[in-house]
Amino acid sequence: MTDHTETMQIRVNGEAREVRTGITAAELLEELDLAGRRLALEVNEAIVPRSRFEQHRLQPGDRVEVVQAIGGG
Repeated sequence: MTDHTETMQIRVNGEAREVRTGITAAELLEELDLAGRRLALEVNEAIVPRSRFEQHRLQPGDRVEVVQAIGGG
């Protein structure tokens, strides 16, 4: 018997990753253990504002880049 959760392929920082169909940017960051960190998220070369992470649903084949902010002075 197979799991009935549908999955799709995306690329995260250049690496293929299988995720649940309909996953949001916020949920992906939780899976990557990056929730709550200072970072920028780009999907298909377009920045996704932090205020949209909860609503932005990823699509099959999306290219996601996660860049963590580094503090300094």
